[in-house]
Amino acid sequence: METLSYGLAPFCYVVNSKLNLSERCFNSRQLGFPNAGNHGIHNFNTVSRFYNIERGHRSLNTLRGFKQNNSKVYSGGYDGFVIDDEGDVTDISGIEQPAAKVRIPGLPNEAKGESGAVIRSCYWKWKPKLNVHYEKAGCENLESPQILFLPGFGVGAFHYEKQMKDLGRDFRVWALDFLGQGMSLPFEDPTLQSKEGGASNGKTSSWGFGDEAEPWAEKLVYSMDLWQDQVRYFIEKVIGEPVYIVGNSLGGFVALYFAACNPHLVKGVTLLNATPFWGFLPNPVRNPGLAKVFPWAGTFPLPPRVKSLTELLWEKISDPKSIAEILKQVYADHSTKVDNVFLHIVETTRHPAAAASFASIMFAPQAELSFDDALSRCRANNVSICLMYGKEDPWVRPIWGFQVKTKVPEAPYYQISPAGHCPHDEVPEVINFLLRGWIKNLESQGSYSLPLLDDSNSTNFTIAKELEFMREGSKKSVMVKYVAGNSSFTLWDRIRSYYTNSEAKLKNLALKSQ
Repeated sequence: METLSYGLAPFCYVVNSKLNLSERCFNSRQLGFPNAGNHGIHNFNTVSRFYNIERGHRSLNTLRGFKQNNSKVYSGGYDGFVIDDEGDVTDISGIEQPAAKVRIPGLPNEAKGESGAVIRSCYWKWKPKLNVHYEKAGCENLESPQILFLPGFGVGAFHYEKQMKDLGRDFRVWALDFLGQGMSLPFEDPTLQSKEGGASNGKTSSWGFGDEAEPWAEKLVYSMDLWQDQVRYFIEKVIGEPVYIVGNSLGGFVALYFAACNPHLVKGVTLLNATPFWGFLPNPVRNPGLAKVFPWAGTFPLPPRVKSLTELLWEKISDPKSIAEILKQVYADHSTKVDNVFLHIVETTRHPAAAASFASIMFAPQAELSFDDALSRCRANNVSICLMYGKEDPWVRPIWGFQVKTKVPEAPYYQISPAGHCPHDEVPEVINFLLRGWIKNLESQGSYSLPLLDDSNSTNFTIAKELEFMREGSKKSVMVKYVAGNSSFTLWDRIRSYYTNSEAKLKNLALKSQ
């Protein structure tokens, strides 16, 4: 067994075959919203709370029954080590490549003295009545690259806690709540209520359903264009230098859109199961004539008919049982504990501005650039892109990741299984490992190969490796399939890959039954 290691100032790890990594203790932020009238940037120290994440292990039989190869050190390898090289795995193009089992570090185990980075909760005053909530960690790593994480729809910075505490030991890391979500909701009602208004259905008053918009909210729409502007100003005013930007789901689209419009502020973009489209109504810039057909596009106040529809939908969507069902749907491993995520989402739904903000998001116009246009512009501007997709995502299925790959063939593509729509929260050990290696590759201008590669000059192949790590005293593993820079995906390749994988699963079931 041979060690793989890497170092990028100021982070460098020493790992060996006797390294034991087990359970992880989390510090989660205290739930709640700031009082109205807070201005500027405010820091709130992290409130400690012990909280365990544990996931079941899904056995992987892909490597069973194939020939054995000798272990070897990867050139410019990454913070992990080879356990063995066993077998061949059929790639998407039908070409067999050697596979290996690679051990990677787990998350910092604070219970055993492995310190994770301290996360600080902050507010930044961007516009009147619209303070942006964000979190930061690793600010002492002055010479390290900066990473900005953008969340998916319905969540916030809290969804990147496992990245903040781990990657914050090596990088300067930030996570942002989009306006209209998380803790970036307004501190005051964006509309004026009549005397007869107020409580809805006898319950706590909901903001945004008044008679007319307050002056500061007359043009407020929680849209892709607003979030793109929010990210731009945040990087310029708060971070102050170009960043690596990482986005999951909706956050992936915003990250790509932002990079397409502001390539000078981006060092690279990582897409985590990025949604390839957002919004239903036409954009007034792209389709001014068509946009005029729709009388309302997410502005405040909400029209009476929209209010009635919103109240019906919101009653169902904000029900904790519905939230729990959605989380169960998007995580491939149902033994994953999502208590912290669940509590934060429920807390957000209780904010008086949440229902109207949801309606504004749903009725907001599409972005000025489509996802494909943003991809093309990023490629034209030589923006580095990395793709990391959970294979078992029920929403952004693998075919969407494949289509992105065909449009940016030079982008490394990592398909992770088992993992669903939120791989950064489900298998953070893998995502953190891949992010460290990809950033090291870019920072070294290619002197160090990409994660899991032993030959950075190879341009047309697919390989698969089983990544093993320790979590809470138990070994866990997932399969990661890497697709090289210029590999191409055809429809026939996808069909063949589907049937190849199905055939392999049937064979494994047959072996087990025997």
